[in-house]
Amino acid sequence: MNKIVISSVVTALLVLSGCSSKEPVVDAPVEEAVKAPVQEVAAVKTETVSDANTEVLGENGMIDSDSNEMNMANLEKDMQTVYFDFDKFDIRSDMQEKVSNDAKLAKGAASAFTIKLQGNCDEWGSDEYNFALGLKRANAVKKALVAEGVDASRVTMVSYGESNPVCTDKTKECWSQNRRVDFKLLP
Repeated sequence: MNKIVISSVVTALLVLSGCSSKEPVVDAPVEEAVKAPVQEVAAVKTETVSDANTEVLGENGMIDSDSNEMNMANLEKDMQTVYFDFDKFDIRSDMQEKVSNDAKLAKGAASAFTIKLQGNCDEWGSDEYNFALGLKRANAVKKALVAEGVDASRVTMVSYGESNPVCTDKTKECWSQNRRVDFKLLP
């Protein structure tokens, strides 16, 4: 009886562990992972809203979430996707101007938002390899943005590997569209 219960539990655990889905690899800052838990509650820091961000304020001086979301969506459309060559994570020379323009937006109108860089790959290679390559691509764009003066603490990275294609045809042109880093703005 005891052997049946144990074998049933082991079988159930094996079946459930095989049903997990892929999660995107997220680059978490190392210093956050090693910090000791805080014992006391810190005072809340308040800041004033700069003139550059007054367009998102409502009539009562409070942040208007609809305007903020609309402003964020419009700025996100202006951020340009950065494309990469097959199996590469260095920024191509024809993408340098796009990265510079994205950096100008990030330092200017989008300075109130966090920038999430989403690394993507084509379907060639293993899942693990593509998640790592997508993260390297996002990191290359982050380094370029920081070199242009964007605050590194405002930029986060995630890799979707091959799980987020914009094109699913089986052609070289289609695969090249999937080797990219997209920009997502977060409040």
